[in-house]
Amino acid sequence: MHEPEKAINNKVDRNKVYFLIIVIIALLGINGYLYFKDKQQTNRFVTINTEKDRLKLEVEKIEVELDRVNLLNITLNDRLIDEQKLARDKIAELKLALKKGELTQRELDEAHRQINTLRDFVKNYNNQIAILEQENSYLKTERDSLKTSINDYNQQTENLRRENKTLNRKVKAGSALKTSAIEVSAFRVKDNGKTALVTKASSTNKLTINFGIAPNELAEKTYHKIFLRIIDPAGNLIADENNMFESGGQQMQYSKAIEISYNNDETKYKIDWINPRSFIKGNYGIFLYANGFLMGKSEIELR
Repeated sequence: MHEPEKAINNKVDRNKVYFLIIVIIALLGINGYLYFKDKQQTNRFVTINTEKDRLKLEVEKIEVELDRVNLLNITLNDRLIDEQKLARDKIAELKLALKKGELTQRELDEAHRQINTLRDFVKNYNNQIAILEQENSYLKTERDSLKTSINDYNQQTENLRRENKTLNRKVKAGSALKTSAIEVSAFRVKDNGKTALVTKASSTNKLTINFGIAPNELAEKTYHKIFLRIIDPAGNLIADENNMFESGGQQMQYSKAIEISYNNDETKYKIDWINPRSFIKGNYGIFLYANGFLMGKSEIELR
């Protein structure tokens, strides 16, 4: 082979080698670019998903802050209730957005912005709740103080009422009528209406109680009702169950009642009592009451 032809062939071979090298370099560059791009997209996908998870956690933390308010024993005003409702609506909206399979960077940025706004709102909201807690605590202290004052006042009122009741009872007791002397006599009432003084139970059918009233400037000079109670030797009260009066805050039965006009003088009074039963031997107890108090008592023995 001639030298010129050989030289031409060598030059062609070198050109082929150069071309192959250029092709290989180009392929390596393309592969490198594709690898880098794929890796960048993978890293971007991982970053976006990580950011989504972080934002979800932020939303849940904000929701927990709002739930904490409901655990407090605080009555919210209408404005705070409306603000909490708006915040919860925004939380629900963000949760729904973050549940999407994929988010664009723009959507992710918007979610981030809304969460920051929501976080600022919850911070301000909690500050308002803290102020409300302080006000409620102050009002509770004032209420407890007022309640204590009212209880003290009620106790003082009750004490005064009791003292007044005791004083009224003392005044009433001091103004009550008291007997100066009681004389009890037994009589037999004959068929012709005449009476005879007796001492035997078998002969007696009437008792007469004569009494005077001790001077008392506190007693009212007016009409007073006198109640007679007679207890037989067996300890039984002789009375009609329908005859009732009050003494010492209790309802009591009486044997007979009369009304007298009291003038704080030495007037003598008399009660005639006919036994609806037969008299028996023994001592009969005689008790006189007026103004709700015992006036005096005596007894008579029938043989």
